Amino acid sequence: MTEKEYTFEQALARLEEIVRGLENGSLPLDKSIELFEEGNALVKLCTEKLDTAEQKVRILTESATGVTEENFNA
Repeated sequence: MTEKEYTFEQALARLEEIVRGLENGSLPLDKSIELFEEGNALVKLCTEKLDTAEQKVRILTESATGVTEENFNA
């Protein structure tokens, strides 16, 4: 599965696996670097997904004083 195919939850779970593997310290250097690079890509993906979700829950309203931003409250 490529990073773009992960849901936020799947990406976060994979990132946690990578962290555990790297913290273990028993991996060869090449594998550690590979996992580190995958982890960086997953962090970027999670950040993008969170930013997108944040934008979806904002409401812009227009008033006499201009456009104001409000948080969505369900």
